[in-house]
Amino acid sequence: MAAEDLEWERSKISNQDTNMLKRLGLMKKVIAFPEESYPKPPIVRPMIKDLLRIGSQFIGYREYANRVEEKLAEANERADALALKLEQSEAARKKAELAASNAKAEADEAKAKAAGVEELQKKLEDAIAALDGHKAAQASREEGILKRLKTQTQTNQDFDLTNPVNDPVLDALSYLELHGSEIREGVSNANAVLSALFPYFFPKKEEPATFLNLAKMFNTSEDLGLKMRQENMKLIFDNYTPTSAPSNVSPSSSRARRTFVDTAPVDDTLSQELDELEQLQYAKKQTLVMMEQSRKSSEAEKVALQQAREAVAAKEIAFRD
Repeated sequence: MAAEDLEWERSKISNQDTNMLKRLGLMKKVIAFPEESYPKPPIVRPMIKDLLRIGSQFIGYREYANRVEEKLAEANERADALALKLEQSEAARKKAELAASNAKAEADEAKAKAAGVEELQKKLEDAIAALDGHKAAQASREEGILKRLKTQTQTNQDFDLTNPVNDPVLDALSYLELHGSEIREGVSNANAVLSALFPYFFPKKEEPATFLNLAKMFNTSEDLGLKMRQENMKLIFDNYTPTSAPSNVSPSSSRARRTFVDTAPVDDTLSQELDELEQLQYAKKQTLVMMEQSRKSSEAEKVALQQAREAVAAKEIAFRD
């Protein structure tokens, strides 16, 4: 305790002792003296003095204890307030730490999302570039298809679509189907024609099973029409036999002749000569007719062969494409 507090306590005890002595009547009345005189100290008995000292000390200690209790209560209140503030600050700290942790987690998540967004953006750019490349390749491919399919000169015939779909590839495919139908029909007709002509041109051979082999037999460097005409003429003249004129005919008319074999007896030589002449004229006419027919058939064969060659060439082009 400080010196000032002790001095204050002592003065307080002295005043309390004086008041208590006055109440108990143990203190004599103080006689008023002039101002220049000094008062005498009160007369107090020794035993009473000790009691007063003890009582005053007890009263001082009690008041001190009360003040100490009050200060202790104030200290406890302050401690409680500080503990409450500490709890509040601890809760605020935990809340701040939780908020900071959440903010950090959100920041990490946002960073991860940003990285994911960048990766997705890069993937999107790569996908767009790949798509552009695919579109360019598709456009180039379609252009190549159009160049190969959208043509009307494969079979020297033009077609018009009845219901175009305004799609170049599909329309070109429709043209290709038309050309394919025409080629199939032409090949079928050519196969029928060549099959019908095969026994006349190749009587001693067996007809091939496929159209390509059949067309190859007609597609030779040899003139099959001329060959067939020569063979026909040979067969015609092989059907005639030479006969000599009778003895009563002049030498000028005794030339060798070719006539049909006639086994019937002839009595009249003149009528026989006339018959032979008529037969020769008829044979001549028949030969001329057969030669004309052979020529016409040869031209038809040439046309059929030309069509077959064109059909085969178109089919080979279609197969190569």
